[in-house]
Amino acid sequence: MAKRTHYIAKTPDHKGLIYYSEEEHAIWRDLYAQQIPSAERYSASPYLAGLDMLSMSDKCIPQCNEITERLMPLTGWSITPVPALIGFARFFKMLSEKTFPAASFIRSRADFDYIEEPDIFHEIFGHTPLLTNPGFAHFTSRIGEIGTRVKPADYSWLIRLYWFTIEFGLTMDAGKYKALGSGLTSSPTELIYSVESAVPERRAFNVIDILRTPYRIDIHQPVYYVIENIDDLFQVADRDLLADIRQAQSLGLFEPRYQCQLTG
Repeated sequence: MAKRTHYIAKTPDHKGLIYYSEEEHAIWRDLYAQQIPSAERYSASPYLAGLDMLSMSDKCIPQCNEITERLMPLTGWSITPVPALIGFARFFKMLSEKTFPAASFIRSRADFDYIEEPDIFHEIFGHTPLLTNPGFAHFTSRIGEIGTRVKPADYSWLIRLYWFTIEFGLTMDAGKYKALGSGLTSSPTELIYSVESAVPERRAFNVIDILRTPYRIDIHQPVYYVIENIDDLFQVADRDLLADIRQAQSLGLFEPRYQCQLTG
């Protein structure tokens, strides 16, 4: 979340509204039209139920306050525009306050099929449907609450639990893999890859293992964790996650299943 971006955040006006160009609305429309058939086939039922409840526009980019008006009566969550990337401290604080930070820009045509960083399509189409569900909403705010209590050196450990569940989690439905995570449901390419490809490893859901699993944001994930029973995820909110982090740190990280990036 501290990575640079070449996108420029859009600033809301005094009413909280953001102006988007016709081309930007067209990108949303085309993304939505492309993604809906795949989402209906590959996404988990809690996500699809939330998408239906929100009734978001398929023609133009929804305003954050529109989504807030629908979410607030369901789970008490609001959506607030933010710059493309924010720091972990602010991210966790916002989640703890049941405020979801939504990057305000939309991807360009050049990044249409795959974008490394979150954009408004990822935030609204990907994340907000799960926030209609009380269990997912509570789990998300719990991650934020724990994040406000850990030391900065522990941020990278805690965020893995969010990454491999809310962002890139899988579940099972009638014996088939289904995408649960928002990074999957909003991705034209990784949604299908995560469910159908024989390349990635799919591991059983385990909190300690997740905390020990490194990841990269700029590739399709080589490892996914499969939450067989959604209640198993909801029960994580009641765990002593600070103790879990300490245990994971004592065991150390797993070897990455990807090549490390070169810097410099």
